[in-house]
Amino acid sequence: MLTGELDETSRRRRPKRVVALVAITATLALLCCGGGTAAFFLDGLGNDSNQALSSYGCGAAGPLPEDGDLPRVSGYSPTQLRNAATIINVGADLKVPPKGWVIAIATAMQESSLNNLGNLGSRNDHDSLGLFQQRPSQGWGTPAQVQDPVYASRKFYQKLVKVRGWEQMSLTDAAQAVQRSAFPDAYAKHEPDAAEIVNMLADGAARAVGANSTLTCAAIGDVAASGWTAPVKAGVVSGFRTSSRPSHQGVDLGASRGDDILAAAAGTVIVSRCDNDQTPPFRCDRDGSPSTPGCGWYVDIMHASEVMTRYCHMLYRPKVRVGQTVAAGQPIGIVGTSGHSSGPHLHFEVHLNGDRSSAGATEPSKWMREKGAPLGPGA
Repeated sequence: MLTGELDETSRRRRPKRVVALVAITATLALLCCGGGTAAFFLDGLGNDSNQALSSYGCGAAGPLPEDGDLPRVSGYSPTQLRNAATIINVGADLKVPPKGWVIAIATAMQESSLNNLGNLGSRNDHDSLGLFQQRPSQGWGTPAQVQDPVYASRKFYQKLVKVRGWEQMSLTDAAQAVQRSAFPDAYAKHEPDAAEIVNMLADGAARAVGANSTLTCAAIGDVAASGWTAPVKAGVVSGFRTSSRPSHQGVDLGASRGDDILAAAAGTVIVSRCDNDQTPPFRCDRDGSPSTPGCGWYVDIMHASEVMTRYCHMLYRPKVRVGQTVAAGQPIGIVGTSGHSSGPHLHFEVHLNGDRSSAGATEPSKWMREKGAPLGPGA
């Protein structure tokens, strides 16, 4: 049973293969957790005596050259990263926006672990070859062509951009529209690592919107190339686990009554209900108060890599149902003040490892900033 404003948050899990170090400073004034600045650093994971750290922005500096020095990423060989760089550079040459680069790298992670695979004999899936396991018998090209990383990447992008609405699709749906895999849900788990590799090799391009020379950091309301967006167009008014509210397992965003609440990323709805009230007439159908328990009307969404987001204090019954697949930026409810609330706002949480309890929660402002989807001005 969930109590209070739902104790749900904890340590930040590092991506399994990409290590990102984030330094954050923040200032608190009264109930407002405002702004702060963030510097993003990536652990080069070189030899023990030389771990080079470099900052990145929102893609304006462009991709790193394929034949230059590339960062080291735990779990990936220089050859794998060079293949990733090829995929990014081909996408940039074709003027495909960075979301396409993330999709392409995640696809290659699933299909080949970013290795340019040749004929594996009985282990081959039919005649699948190369980074994307493209099949010559299905018209992708000759065996030699599909084992050329540049050619294979170009063919992937050419198919991708012909998919109507691919830029608004979830990564899994977009990749599946190109690949027609027997395991269509397998691509999603690679999205976080793919986005981090794009950030490392292309100056933070997974945090951006636009394409090539027009790349800019995602603003509130934009879906970044990473696939994440702010759930409301409002800043933080109460922070995560502050000294005055140590059990506050999320952040409060100062949105107005009636504002749309958006899904922060593509995923599946796992909870959509009135907290602490299972049968009509629901206590959530009226304004709550500091003495009312729970989240009121709320929604939990499960995303790739067992990341979960929570959205509390909705005005009405949520717009989405359990089991429904939602896209990033899709309206899921309306800002209200049901449950344990003293006024209209959105209480927003991020949980890792599929853990809905306080042990699984992580600081939402930091998480969203890393994804290129900051929570309000200066967040």
